[in-house]
Amino acid sequence: MSIAQNLLQIKAQLPEQVTLVAVSKTKPIADLMEAYHVGQRIFGENKIQEMTEKWEAMPKDIEWHMIGHVQTNKVKFMAEYVNLIHGVDSLKLLVEINKQALKHNRIINCLLQVYIAEEESKFGLDENELSEVLNSDEFKTLQNIQIVGLMGMATFTENQSQIKKEFQNLKTIFDKVNQLETNNLKLETVSMGMSGDYQLAIECGSTMVRIGSSIFGVR
Repeated sequence: MSIAQNLLQIKAQLPEQVTLVAVSKTKPIADLMEAYHVGQRIFGENKIQEMTEKWEAMPKDIEWHMIGHVQTNKVKFMAEYVNLIHGVDSLKLLVEINKQALKHNRIINCLLQVYIAEEESKFGLDENELSEVLNSDEFKTLQNIQIVGLMGMATFTENQSQIKKEFQNLKTIFDKVNQLETNNLKLETVSMGMSGDYQLAIECGSTMVRIGSSIFGVR
């Protein structure tokens, strides 16, 4: 099946409230344009340089999501245009995003990454660290960022009940944090689920899925 057919088939299955991020990292612009021509407007990249090159070359009604791990010294290269930064996992990174957003006179939306997997390699804040960030005085002073949700990645395993438990855990944390109120915190998005597990993630409350190989083919 073509990229367009794959995309339309997946979109037809997604509930209305679920946003699809087409994970286009390493894929050529021609592939992204095929998805664009059947209505896809949100693309996720994990390298800032590659994302910037695509942003420069492609139509300007596209939303670019940074889905990879972000180093503070690279934020400045995407601050002008990025729509959503997914993997924010420290107050230090938030401070830098705020600083660069201010330079471009804009507010950058962010998802805080919560560590829900049982693997050591994943990035993210645990529940206590998340609470510390959101309740810190410094966080409350950041006017040029908006925390719009939480993001988490399940353990890479075939064990569906473990994945389900991790997804449910993120949804529970989201519901707790959602009771906090600050000017720069407006939680709407629970981002969890990728090509292999997005249906399960949606059952557990995901409102944003990141799908790459099921659209563009295996890398």
